[in-house]
Amino acid sequence: MSISTSARPHPVYEAADLLAAYLTGSFYFSSPRGTMLADGVHSRVAPAGGPLAETAARTMDAAALAGVPDPVVVGAVGFRPEAEASLVVPAVVRRAGAPEHIQVPDLHTHEGWQVRPVPEPEGYVEGVRRALDLIRDEQLRKVVLARCLELTADAPVWVPTLLSRLVCGNPSAYAFAADVTAPGDGASRTLVGASPELLVSRRGATVTANPLAGSTPRSGDEALDRERVARLRNSAKDLGEHAHTAGQVAEVLGRFCTDLEVLDSPEVLGTPTMWHLSTRITGRLRDAADPAASSLGLAQALHPTPAVGGVPTAGAVDAIAEIEAQDRGFYAGMVGWNDRHGDGEWAVTIRSAEVYDRTVRIFAGAGVVAGSSPEAELAETTAKFRTLLKALGLEELA
Repeated sequence: MSISTSARPHPVYEAADLLAAYLTGSFYFSSPRGTMLADGVHSRVAPAGGPLAETAARTMDAAALAGVPDPVVVGAVGFRPEAEASLVVPAVVRRAGAPEHIQVPDLHTHEGWQVRPVPEPEGYVEGVRRALDLIRDEQLRKVVLARCLELTADAPVWVPTLLSRLVCGNPSAYAFAADVTAPGDGASRTLVGASPELLVSRRGATVTANPLAGSTPRSGDEALDRERVARLRNSAKDLGEHAHTAGQVAEVLGRFCTDLEVLDSPEVLGTPTMWHLSTRITGRLRDAADPAASSLGLAQALHPTPAVGGVPTAGAVDAIAEIEAQDRGFYAGMVGWNDRHGDGEWAVTIRSAEVYDRTVRIFAGAGVVAGSSPEAELAETTAKFRTLLKALGLEELA
């Protein structure tokens, strides 16, 4: 299946070939819908005070006039509303089907990793207690608090190997690698990950979102996992947390869509490390020609969902800035692509890391609601670290 909806024929590539061709600085994105590898920068999307989707559309139009065939915008947007976007029209785009039959590459072993938790575990627990105070005072109904592991190796971390191991570890995830190098960075900075969560996808007039909220760690023991899934399905705390997220996503998409379909109750989605409550939401656009209804426009309208921010949104984002010990950067933002037709696919940048030379910053978050246990939320973030730690060969840290 091609990731593009354009009628223009494209050379046929295998997903494994595109993954093998990825080099640091390129853009890679794969999902059950297909695989994209983009190289070079024809032009950058530079917001000029207007909506980002409109700026992206103008940038693609200019690229088409300059001779770029079927231009697309690719890249990532940070968590906070004022966060800088790293979006470009690439010079070359190659597409393939969804990744399958990918061989796990050998891992380059680093010696003497240094690990710095930000904050320390007890600091995160205290942050959750502060969030619970805000919830008890009825200032918030939910807030997602994250913590970070800053890992430093003895030599530069090879991003292509890390990306390949993430894709192999969960081929059905939304895997990505995007250059997010900031001015003044002495080396390239790459956002890399394997997210389980689709923020929004658009194909023609059809729109799909798949919010996740409410989680429990996967044990690897079949009988124990059945028990955990059953508890998750019946957990009032997790069902309430999920309802916040699914309800807000449906409300936002309802502004753009007709015939919105929302499951009556969530399903359970499994990843190699976690179980998540999941609701798939689909609809048909009222006006597919509206730039605000492009995949990027819809993604911006949805972001940040309560799955990574909270309820109410503005108060939760402020609380996150006050409580968390480190700026999230691109963690819990969005990553993906958008073409001139408005079609595209955007994932929430969770199970992700920023790689900068020898340093890897990994984030993980947990939703705090009434009834949350600080120690349980700490354990949830530890479990979510496992995706990246396993890909780095550092399972013992999880």
